[in-house]
Amino acid sequence: MSNLDDILKARRDTRHFTGDEVPDSVLQKALQAGHWAPSVGLTDATRYYIIKSPEVKRAIKTLFLDYDAKASDLTDDKKQKAKYKSLKLEAIEEAPIGLIIAYDRSVLNSFTIGTVGSNEAVKFSSVCAAQNMWLSLTEQGYGMGWVSIINYYQFKKILNLPENIEPLGYFCVGKPATNYDDQPMLQQLDWKQKSQIPVVTEISSIDKTISQQIETHKKIAASPTLFSTQSIQDKIDGKTKPTGSLGKLEQIAFQVASVFQTVTPEIKKPTIVVFAADHGIALHGVSAYPQDVTRQMVANFLEGGAAINVFCRQHKIHLKIIDSGVNYDFPTNTELLNCKIAKSTQSFLHGAAMSNIELQLCFEKGKQIVDLIAKNGSNCIGFGEMGIGNTATAAVLMSLLTEIPIEECVGRGTGLNDTKLKEKNIILKKAIENYSGSTDLNEVLAYFGGFEIIQMAAGMIAAFENNMLILVDGFICSVAFLIAKTMNTTIQQNAIFCHQSDEKAHRKLLDYLNAETILQLNLRLGEGTGCAVAFPIIQSAVAFFNEMASFENAGVSQQ
Repeated sequence: MSNLDDILKARRDTRHFTGDEVPDSVLQKALQAGHWAPSVGLTDATRYYIIKSPEVKRAIKTLFLDYDAKASDLTDDKKQKAKYKSLKLEAIEEAPIGLIIAYDRSVLNSFTIGTVGSNEAVKFSSVCAAQNMWLSLTEQGYGMGWVSIINYYQFKKILNLPENIEPLGYFCVGKPATNYDDQPMLQQLDWKQKSQIPVVTEISSIDKTISQQIETHKKIAASPTLFSTQSIQDKIDGKTKPTGSLGKLEQIAFQVASVFQTVTPEIKKPTIVVFAADHGIALHGVSAYPQDVTRQMVANFLEGGAAINVFCRQHKIHLKIIDSGVNYDFPTNTELLNCKIAKSTQSFLHGAAMSNIELQLCFEKGKQIVDLIAKNGSNCIGFGEMGIGNTATAAVLMSLLTEIPIEECVGRGTGLNDTKLKEKNIILKKAIENYSGSTDLNEVLAYFGGFEIIQMAAGMIAAFENNMLILVDGFICSVAFLIAKTMNTTIQQNAIFCHQSDEKAHRKLLDYLNAETILQLNLRLGEGTGCAVAFPIIQSAVAFFNEMASFENAGVSQQ
């Protein structure tokens, strides 16, 4: 076989193999072909692991069977379920050679051209290597099958792969037992038909909404203000009530109208975004709960069973869950939005929590999420978080950015007892003493920051740029806001602080920010629950401002 088109068409995901061995020369040629694949910025990050051991294959087969059973349960269609179960989706034990193609995430720790926009580029390079191997094996009369229905966390664990190695999956290599009549297996078995031609679309213009926003900003900048703060206050004072009698509701109404620059404000598609990530510092016992609780709670969010789910349903708030850096591989068919920078930060006790590139990616990912929500019509966004150990991270950031002693910034978090709280103070004080970097904001954030905290800060800045109301939850979200305000001092005019957390440092931070909260309910759950519970009060402020009669139109005397 030598014609390139024939090789491309013959390349199939092989599931049936003969008992023939694979000569070393065939495998070496295929591996060399993989090595020749393009590599973004010459990172050369692809790694290969050969498996011939029956014991190892059996262990991987067990992982597959467990996940395969879960996959079949994703459909309630009995016919589709039966057809799925009839498919042969792997040949782990039958194929003479098992191959793991992976990429080394640690290459991102140093600056590499081509990876700044997305660290996924490194993974894509390894996919190119896999394709090259596939084509080489096909040309030599052999085949390869990609098995991806596996719990990747357990997969890495049983193979003892280093933390920085991320496998694309398990590949079966051998002599094909069938050619599927030149059709993909799923097509031959009538699971799904492949389209005959590629889908190609030419893009000749930018998004109209973005274009309109650009023009609107130009007009606003070029013209005088179309309303005044006095007109807002006059409307509030003109309602059928004694002046100031609605207290905090009047302040909220004034702020909302000022943000939206109108005397008829409307809250559209209110959304709460919960950013979740793990923290390396959690491994030192600064939390009452193990790190795996982050993963468990994200699963709970996706199942709709957490407090934030309940309150969002109650108040008709859209809810988005973000994987900013949870130490787990979630199934790709969930409602989870993948903004994973890495599986947890590193511990900042003796070194940096993240690289400068990872910090930059946090800012980019946080902005992208909020820009998309704004583009979809939302003008009110609340921020929440989930991450075992993140009160420790937040406490250190608060101390460094406000110069408040660390002892006054550390709290019980998830409920530490007195002994554990004392240990937490010692650990965080030691971490700050170990830091030898500068006071430059980015350097401090990269050394101590958490993925979800930085993404929230970036999201808040993006929300301000999109002229959205920013609802700030408790202590950790307020630290994210502190970061955002350090970068953009005018952002606070759009921010509504929803509640004062029971975390002791929150009151000090609110005082530092000169911020008042709507509620004080002794909450310390996180998740954005304070935003959700406070939201109907914000709605009430907008409702009275828009709908309550004035003295003039109600015919009521005004003193």
